[in-house]
Amino acid sequence: MNNVTPFLMFQGQAEEAMNEYTSLIEDSKIISIIRYGPNEAGAEGSVKQAVFTLKNREFMCIDSHVKHEFTFTPSFSLFVDCDTEEEINRLFAHLSEGGQVLMPLGDYSFSKKFGWLVDKFGVSWQINLP
Repeated sequence: MNNVTPFLMFQGQAEEAMNEYTSLIEDSKIISIIRYGPNEAGAEGSVKQAVFTLKNREFMCIDSHVKHEFTFTPSFSLFVDCDTEEEINRLFAHLSEGGQVLMPLGDYSFSKKFGWLVDKFGVSWQINLP
């Protein structure tokens, strides 16, 4: 076994999500994108498979050409430890825009400042200032 990689399945928003995430988090980049071509199962130009990193941790994603009744669930989330209050405020504000706040930024007993949200793509994030 070489690796265990988180895999995100979008329905037409994979590239937009990758671009947004990699622009928000330093030490992040898109490694590769393979796109659907003409006469393939997915919409031409959409993401057949992509690899990107967030803070040097590798993720994979696709745009599923099959429409599913399910999407992401908050029970699986990306947990981010921030270094500064400015950083947590910026990330939380940006990621929650167009999404849903599950726990507003606040001083909880387990964290100095913490917030939990689902972004506009349906991906759940826990943003923490230890």
